[in-house]
Amino acid sequence: MPFEYAPAPEATDHVRIAPRYDLFIGGRFVRAHSRRRFPTVNPATEEVLSEVAEADEADVDRAATAAAGAFPAWSALPASRRARYVFRLSRLIQERARELAVVETLDGGKPIKESRDVDVPLAAAHFFYYAGWADKLEWAFPNRRPRPLGVAGQVIPWNFPLLMLAWKVAPALAAGNTLVLKPAETTPLTAMLFADICQQAELPPGVVNIVTGGGQTGALVVGHPAVRKVAFTGSTEVGKLIQRQLAGTGKRLTLELGGKAANVVFDDAPLDQAVEGIVNGIYFNQGHVCCAGSRLLVQESIVGPLLEKLKQRLGTLRVGDPLDKNTDVGAINSPQQLEKIRGLVQSGVEEGAELYQPECRLPERGYWFPPTLFTNVAQSSRIAREEIFGPVLSVLTFRTPDEAVEKANNTPYGLSAGVWTEKGSRILWMSERMRAGVVWANTYNRFDPTSPFGGYKESGFGREGGLQGLLPYVELAR
Repeated sequence: MPFEYAPAPEATDHVRIAPRYDLFIGGRFVRAHSRRRFPTVNPATEEVLSEVAEADEADVDRAATAAAGAFPAWSALPASRRARYVFRLSRLIQERARELAVVETLDGGKPIKESRDVDVPLAAAHFFYYAGWADKLEWAFPNRRPRPLGVAGQVIPWNFPLLMLAWKVAPALAAGNTLVLKPAETTPLTAMLFADICQQAELPPGVVNIVTGGGQTGALVVGHPAVRKVAFTGSTEVGKLIQRQLAGTGKRLTLELGGKAANVVFDDAPLDQAVEGIVNGIYFNQGHVCCAGSRLLVQESIVGPLLEKLKQRLGTLRVGDPLDKNTDVGAINSPQQLEKIRGLVQSGVEEGAELYQPECRLPERGYWFPPTLFTNVAQSSRIAREEIFGPVLSVLTFRTPDEAVEKANNTPYGLSAGVWTEKGSRILWMSERMRAGVVWANTYNRFDPTSPFGGYKESGFGREGGLQGLLPYVELAR
């Protein structure tokens, strides 16, 4: 019998969301040249939270010009002073953690316990980590003289708005670059709060510039002639467009794109622990995770007991108000994403896979989808090949380690993977053969600022995090 949980709503009285937000250029908020605005909506209630300025070509040019103008002084600043600024940003994120967590949940739909316990602490940790590297770049790259590149153009997604901002902004600033950041159009609010944090930290004007808007705004940032380095996290389709756009320009580029990760469970794995890892791997953040373990590969001899335990666990997941501390699965980010999830789930049913969804009452307003499990999934099925980006798990089976590797690698993506087994030698054997940028062993979705993250194949190239995360932002001279 499932437990009954009393409501445990997170307080919101300490949060003030402005009815309108302007662009952040040259250290201050300025009105958009376009005079256009677009709403940002709470996906759990469909209520408009705020209206945000939409940047046009003139606005992006103003931002890039401000970043280029700030670059000489910022790059010439003693590295220890740059480190203090980056460290100050980290401390201010920590001080405003409750506010940032609530806004992240309101704007994106993810459960407050994930915003509070994962997104915001990790964002602060990334700034703290790269603050430490700012005055040690010569030790980071021995026998080389690292130099900043100039203006970085950074485009971030809607699934981890503040964390992806930290992944990109922190190493860029630590290395001495200035930047123009374009947040996702459905989740711009924590970027706007970060602009306020930059003012609070007394960051020199023009070092960080934030322009909001849709895909066209992002394309303008990427293509601006003042931008020397582009960092993009998002869909593989857009990543390919950006790579074509930048071909022959000489601009540095890192791409962190889609994924279709395999979570491989062997017959000697501790099943209860594996079930928790599987749930965390696919239902964390409603499956809005590029490295989500959306393909579960189970050794045939244990598929029965594992599925029984997994279905029982799905029945205990709480779907509902993201601001409730008891909620496990929040709202889908947008109606467009919800429609995509529904379409791919329907294709799975039509292709013969068996659908399982636990009984759960979905709220009447907002964008919701229940935790979903497919069995009897063919390798050729769309739900086994395409990135769903939702709370949908496809279960496949294997008999031998060689077959597990072959099925795990049978995808155009190569971002992440998981292995569950008691044998350390098998973990190493699998990790050597799985074509994935990150392989987790007996855990899943574990991140640390010191550890690089990135993919292969259509999951992109370049690394973010760790010492390797600095490399795309410096030129190494002898």
